[in-house]
Amino acid sequence: MEQRSQIWTAANIVTIVRLLLIPVFVAVFLAPWPSLFSDTAFWTLLQPWISALIFGIISFTDCIDGYLSRHRQEVSDFGKFLDPLADKILVAAALLVLVESRTLPSWIALIILAREFIVSGVRMMAAARGVVIAASYYGKVKTVLQIIGVLLFLVKDSPLIAGLGQTLQTVVSVVAWVVMICAIVMTLISMIDYLAKSRELLGLPKRKSDDGDNEAPPDEETDKDEEGRGSVDG
Repeated sequence: MEQRSQIWTAANIVTIVRLLLIPVFVAVFLAPWPSLFSDTAFWTLLQPWISALIFGIISFTDCIDGYLSRHRQEVSDFGKFLDPLADKILVAAALLVLVESRTLPSWIALIILAREFIVSGVRMMAAARGVVIAASYYGKVKTVLQIIGVLLFLVKDSPLIAGLGQTLQTVVSVVAWVVMICAIVMTLISMIDYLAKSRELLGLPKRKSDDGDNEAPPDEETDKDEEGRGSVDG
């Protein structure tokens, strides 16, 4: 009964809802649902913006479940597993729909997803040895830039922006690319930082300056994930 109560916490329910909304976001962006309405042109105009709104709401729920888990003291093993998983699936889904729509080059998605695989692999090694690797602000900045970049790419080629003039469309496109390039840079920096903190786990020589930096008690703030409640991403 106690295990069941740890699963169905308010924070975990929000995370589950976030997972369930991801297919909705994908369908809204890719499916030709505007053709179901008599005013097809109007809904086609709004389709990218509705999908961007859904993506923004899903991303915001990550802050909500993090707040609930901390302030209601509902941190659970299930939440530690599910929350970062939901974040990774959301980012992967957003990148894949942008690649599918030919809005985003596939190499950008490859870099971001490869980073997640690498860090997740190192995290599993750390967990197997009972080591906690302190999270850094690089990961938090990376996540924020990725979300903003995805939002801009979702709408930058929309008919609504195109209809407002070439100048505005160019400005939005340039801003979107600048943010996305910054996200890629922070993605690589956060990965390098995480690997540097994990050098001993990877069998690399440990620097003297690293002594005592890689391990921290599980109840410290460094055990909070950059993108969630309990995993230790960098």
